[in-house]
Amino acid sequence: MAEFNIRKIGSKDNAEVERLIRDCLIEYGADHEGTAWADPMLGRLSEVYKDREPFACYWVALDEKGTIVGSCGIGTLTGESDVCELQKLYVRKDMRGTGLGQLLLDHALTFAKLQYRACYLETCENMNRAKRFYEKNGFVRTDISHGDTGHCACEDRYIKVFVQSRPEE
Repeated sequence: MAEFNIRKIGSKDNAEVERLIRDCLIEYGADHEGTAWADPMLGRLSEVYKDREPFACYWVALDEKGTIVGSCGIGTLTGESDVCELQKLYVRKDMRGTGLGQLLLDHALTFAKLQYRACYLETCENMNRAKRFYEKNGFVRTDISHGDTGHCACEDRYIKVFVQSRPEE
């Protein structure tokens, strides 16, 4: 498996992350309203997530040359206190299949489990590889929408409920 460095996003990363996300959205024909493409905050994710700490965080994955090759975040959902959203998990096309997506997801879910009961996500119907990946990681399809994500063009919704240990009686 390739070596990657995962760290919190910084302001110097904003343009590179935006380019990564837009490239992936173009690849899947999701470069339109109702997806992350139209997110007005896409070019300033470091500031957006910094303002929402400690309940949200966004990470970048760098290859051995220091190039951002993947990213993802955990965000809050309007009207939800115990369910978070997996946001903008994208991996550069030539890095898929290297384990990077799994590394990013594991990192994000470790963070999420510390303060949330469940993690929700929305994705596009044609992103079959991503949907299989989420299902392999315990996400199940749901018809219930959580929060106001603004992603009305994302047809498929998933949720993963974290196993909670029972307090000793």
